[in-house]
Amino acid sequence: MKILVINGPNLNMLGIREPEHYGRETYEDLIQKIDAYCASRGIEAAFYQSNHEGDLVDHIQEAYFAGMDGIIINPGAYTHTSIALLDAVNAVKLPTVEVHISAVETREDFRQVSFIRAACIATITGQGTDGYLRAVDQLMEACNGA
Repeated sequence: MKILVINGPNLNMLGIREPEHYGRETYEDLIQKIDAYCASRGIEAAFYQSNHEGDLVDHIQEAYFAGMDGIIINPGAYTHTSIALLDAVNAVKLPTVEVHISAVETREDFRQVSFIRAACIATITGQGTDGYLRAVDQLMEACNGA
């Protein structure tokens, strides 16, 4: 099984940006954590982070052509603004899990809207970086027909 983990704007600033919401783990810590979890389950994981919407769309599309089995995406602020990401996930038809480190449902009003959610098989919020590990489990279940 091969998955792509995509992180949107400002996720590269983990550990620095608003630690009260996102914790003190760095982006590198996050990648190592997910990679080790995937490796222990025989999953090949690729990672991509960008602050640019079009680059994220490009990588969603590339996941299809690269034969990925699924996508985990934390779109960051694009969650609440990007129909382009929604359209890209709908186009590739790969099982996709939306992840948010913080509990967005308890935060500002504008964070209550997720455009990409309509194309995702699951959404995981408020579990810190462990939410990505739950997303791996969700994709394994989806790809194994469970």
